Amino acid sequence: MNSKYEILLVIFQLPVSIMLAYIIDKLMGDPLWLPHPVVYMGKLIAFLEKNIRKAAKTPSALKIGGGLLWLITVGTSFLLTVFLLKTAFRVNFWLGLSLQTLIIWTGIAKKTLYDEAEAVYKTVKEKNIEKARQRIGYLVGRDTKNLSFTEIIRATVETVAENTVDGVTAPLFYAALGGAPLMMAYKAVNTLDSMVGYKNEKYQDLGYFSAKIDDIVNFIPARITLVGFIFAAAIKGYDYRNAQKMALRDHKNHTSPNAGWPEAAMAGALGVQLGGDSVYFGKTVKKPTLGDKIRELEPEDIIKSATLMKKTSDIMLLLYMMTSIMSLMKIYNLTLLQLIT
Repeated sequence: MNSKYEILLVIFQLPVSIMLAYIIDKLMGDPLWLPHPVVYMGKLIAFLEKNIRKAAKTPSALKIGGGLLWLITVGTSFLLTVFLLKTAFRVNFWLGLSLQTLIIWTGIAKKTLYDEAEAVYKTVKEKNIEKARQRIGYLVGRDTKNLSFTEIIRATVETVAENTVDGVTAPLFYAALGGAPLMMAYKAVNTLDSMVGYKNEKYQDLGYFSAKIDDIVNFIPARITLVGFIFAAAIKGYDYRNAQKMALRDHKNHTSPNAGWPEAAMAGALGVQLGGDSVYFGKTVKKPTLGDKIRELEPEDIIKSATLMKKTSDIMLLLYMMTSIMSLMKIYNLTLLQLIT
């Protein structure tokens, strides 16, 4: 690869794919008619779990089985993506670029997250408590059948904050770092955590590795995203100073080492208090709070949180793309002037 044209293709093909994928998600979200990779990851996890449980009867055996579950699921997701992309790029560069764009698109959940939050908001505004409990049940893992309107609002704002990282900025981070294969590996890690990463009797052994590794892979994205939250809060006219203050003060109050950062930042930006007790699998889990209760939660906080999520995602996209381009320019020893002339 000696020509400048070929080098430019290498430098820009991934950022272009990420940007196009982001735009497609903005326009279409996740259409129900399109087969989604996460669905197939879930089917693979369920199949493997069933067979591992048949063979593993002790806690230590379940932990080993959980490690195999992780390796097979993440390895399959990564290697299959590599194979598909290599095959496509061998056929034609533009076919490879298109496939890469489509795969990255499936890993971004910005529009879907906003739409789901908005759907909850509408049911709350209609004061339809049963419908609101049903809608929030699509977004959270806690029990929802007895939630009040205030608890539904809190749950929605919390999940929007947490999933800003899990559903948008972390997939973008890994896409920028290692393209579609690494992003698909991240989605597999995230799906494993959501299916078997529970700290309860059923999954404490089988899901041990999945939960721990999810914490590791989200460590950097969660903290980088705080920068996006602060800038987004400033741009949208929310309390960006309090967002930073609450994130630094209260992030450790969350049971997750990562989710506390975006949730505390969201609480600070909106001037509300998040966290507190929740019910999971019929048991009340005592949780500390995040943020100061400057005012009570209200339905509009759902839309405010979703708006902050969108703006934060835009900022992080720009940051990741600039970093990706500059890194590749450094590898090929190109200056900006050389790039445009």
